[in-house]
Amino acid sequence: QVQLVESGGGLVQAGGSLRLSCAAPRVLFSVSTLAWYRQAPGKQRELVASIIPVGTTNYADSVKGRFTISRDNAKNTVYLQMNNLKPEDTAVYYCKEWTVHGAEYWGQGTQVTVSS
Repeated sequence: QVQLVESGGGLVQAGGSLRLSCAAPRVLFSVSTLAWYRQAPGKQRELVASIIPVGTTNYADSVKGRFTISRDNAKNTVYLQMNNLKPEDTAVYYCKEWTVHGAEYWGQGTQVTVSS
């Protein structure tokens, strides 16, 4: 199965910004539900943000007002714009797709490190 392809992670100082991208090579991408998760060392993977086909979004309380999830169906890509980053945002970030057929796909993960 074809995995999602992520990019955009890196090292940034507290207060800085990063944008993550995740490409999904599927014809029916526009009707998939998409999400970003993250996993910090020693912690469980947690949902950060999600977006359904009609564009409605949902965010974890810890990132509301700082992160924005969006999608470009013409490019089969979902984004996570992260502003005002904090050291506690340091984690491996994963994108996930639920297709209209009920299949689930994960990205390989991208490291985000925020220095204080």
